[in-house]
Amino acid sequence: MIRSLFQRCLPLFTNRGFRVLLLLNVLLGLAYSFVGPFMSMFGTSTDKGAGMTPLHFGVFMTITALGGVVIGTVLAHYSDTHFSRRRMLLWGSLAGALGYLGYAFERDFYSLLIIGTLVLGVSSITFSQLFAHAREAILHSGIPAKEMPFYTNAFRMFFALSWTVGPAIASWVMVVFSYKGLFLCAAGCFVMLFIAVWLHVPEAPPPGEKKARAESMFQVLGRGDVFAHFIGFVLVFASGTIGMMNLPLLVMQTLGGNERDVGIIYSIAPLFELPFMLYVGILATRRSQAGIIRVGVAILVFYYGLLCVVQAPWQIFPPPPPMPLLLWRWILPPLPVSSQCLRMYLHCWRWMQRPFVPFPHR
Repeated sequence: MIRSLFQRCLPLFTNRGFRVLLLLNVLLGLAYSFVGPFMSMFGTSTDKGAGMTPLHFGVFMTITALGGVVIGTVLAHYSDTHFSRRRMLLWGSLAGALGYLGYAFERDFYSLLIIGTLVLGVSSITFSQLFAHAREAILHSGIPAKEMPFYTNAFRMFFALSWTVGPAIASWVMVVFSYKGLFLCAAGCFVMLFIAVWLHVPEAPPPGEKKARAESMFQVLGRGDVFAHFIGFVLVFASGTIGMMNLPLLVMQTLGGNERDVGIIYSIAPLFELPFMLYVGILATRRSQAGIIRVGVAILVFYYGLLCVVQAPWQIFPPPPPMPLLLWRWILPPLPVSSQCLRMYLHCWRWMQRPFVPFPHR
């Protein structure tokens, strides 16, 4: 088992294109992990934040999300037929840097709305283009098509890897440097992403360039199977977005927590996500992916149900060490990484008990 897993993972580090993709996923994940968990706090905070009312923040997020969907859909079509992945990634990373630079210094509602809708709307193409580029890199590498889910999950795992450290660092940055420092760090990550794409991603013709006429989005969605997947994708990501936007507000405004609690919640979860993603990537090559998705949705329903009854921030943290010990060994017995991840979890649990002091006195 260990030898087979090692042989599967070996191309991730021996193939130069794969190494570049791992780096790009880490940089993009860092940028998102600095902003995502704290966006609702920035929008509604009257202390150095935008000071929006909950209604205005809801309108703000809705309009910016719709702008991202419309702009992202148009750009995705042109990326398949007119422009290379490299060019789209350059545009997206540059727009991300400019957008979060604007968020760092602007507090007017309408200015933020324009930046979020138009500039960050262009940046929204980055995530999808990165994974489209990864899919094409896997296909061109000679790896069998049945192994595609494993390698796609491996790249996604490195995106999640950034979330193990990003929110914790971001919570410290926010305490010390406020929201301005938070958005400047996110802009810096996009600048590094731009440089990495410029230096290491080769120019290649768009995949649909040779097609006489590409199907429109509405023609594709007219297929029943595609439309069902589309609706499921929208609903799952809508629930995730609602959870991410409201969990920090629940912790700070309802449960009486602080920024450190938010950083811990968003940092510890990806620590468990990493081995599970690797395991699911292996599982997807052997079993029905539809069944795996159904199990994932059921877990989400159970998780959000539990959030409705929590009474304190620590209840959202991972359970005490004995419980993960039992669950971990039961769920993941074949994975050689499980014991290492468990030890990492124990260290993180001990770290969570320590008081948060940005600048300790000597």
